[in-house]
Amino acid sequence: MALATISDIEKKVGLDTYAVENEGIGGIIKVKVSDFRVEESFRKIGLDPKGRFSVIQVTLTNWETNRFINRLARELKISRNRIWFSGTKDKRAITSQLMIVDAPINKIEKVELNDVKISYIGRTHKKLKFGEHQSNKFTVIVRGCTKLNGEPMSDEEAMENINSIISKMEEKLGSDVFPNWIGPQRFGGIRAVTAEVGVDVLEEDFEKAVNTYLGMESPFENKEVSEFRKLWNETKDIEKCLEIIPNRLNYEKKILFELKKSNNYISAFKTLPNNLQLMFIHAVQSKIFNKYLASRINSKLSLKKPSEGDIVGHLTEKRNIDIKTLTIVENETKNRIERNCELGRLAITGPLPGFEDIIAKGDSGKLENKVISSMNYNKESWQIEKIPRLSSSGSRRALTSTFSNLKIEPCSKEVEENKSRVWDEGPKKGDRWNPDGASIKFKFELPPGSYATVFLREIMRSPINHY
Repeated sequence: MALATISDIEKKVGLDTYAVENEGIGGIIKVKVSDFRVEESFRKIGLDPKGRFSVIQVTLTNWETNRFINRLARELKISRNRIWFSGTKDKRAITSQLMIVDAPINKIEKVELNDVKISYIGRTHKKLKFGEHQSNKFTVIVRGCTKLNGEPMSDEEAMENINSIISKMEEKLGSDVFPNWIGPQRFGGIRAVTAEVGVDVLEEDFEKAVNTYLGMESPFENKEVSEFRKLWNETKDIEKCLEIIPNRLNYEKKILFELKKSNNYISAFKTLPNNLQLMFIHAVQSKIFNKYLASRINSKLSLKKPSEGDIVGHLTEKRNIDIKTLTIVENETKNRIERNCELGRLAITGPLPGFEDIIAKGDSGKLENKVISSMNYNKESWQIEKIPRLSSSGSRRALTSTFSNLKIEPCSKEVEENKSRVWDEGPKKGDRWNPDGASIKFKFELPPGSYATVFLREIMRSPINHY
């Protein structure tokens, strides 16, 4: 299995296009864990002293959300299904979010985990739904900004480029608006495995899906992980692979044990968490959305002004599309819809296809069909008979999102401790950062479902492994 290059990965997941022309500032994020901070913002949580559930605020340092949930459930001796949260967060970061736990606070207070702070808020009768928070507040430092030729960029040059990009996006898309790309996290980051597995699942080839998940290599994984994946690809020897598999590959280990026990690839696939199984399907849909968004940017079709045949939807208070309000733009409604798009009440949508998907008409519809058919999908593709719960009816997603409370300023270049391995090793061929380049601090707020990495990507223009 050949190793994909960065540009290969970007093309595969549709992240090889930008909203406006500019060289960007380059650079790299997450050099230190504290360089990336995110805090969920809630309007209100209904507290009741007699409530069944405990409301806690959890601050995690360098924890992946699902890994923490599993660990907390284990510490409390409860199912992870008795812990509810509103969103998954980046691993190499400091994150703060609310969680609802079906356990008494005296048990929760006894939980002691490294780099975890738990604060008790109160009790409630209500569970949290995914995406229920109002917004995400980010503080992100981009370090090592460079010009296209690799020369370090000064603070002044970086700020000039940033302001130019923001100004051009405002002119093209509207005030505080950026393309609503689905970020690299959805695709498994720099391994970009989720959509690849998703394709296998849609084909109902679970042996191939398992082999892809176990064996797909990435040049950015460490030596131990690479050796495990290479051994699996070459031998499919379960015992030998179990001998060398790194401890942290828990999901891969569960798959191997199930294969050893049953030799059943569907059973082995089902050892993965249900939300991850669904994520494989969502990743394929996300890839199609990104490719459509890129095609639309590269065509004469606007992201701001709807064309006849476009599908628009009302934006909720959280700036997400209300799927129940989807409407096809017709000649007699075009002017009214255009005004409401300008006012931020409506947004043009792109496809997340499924077996009940709605496709746009006119030029937009032609473009949607072209992207979907080029990947050999039709409505029947999204019906998965072997695991019906993975079937997807499809949805729509706004082509643009909004940022708010944006503050940008140069900051210290000093990196005293807890530096990433990448920073320590220095820039390599194909990288776009330099330790002598400017460091810029960004503060901004995004609605749930929008990615800080893709907002910053519009400004940085760095390879995908820099986020």
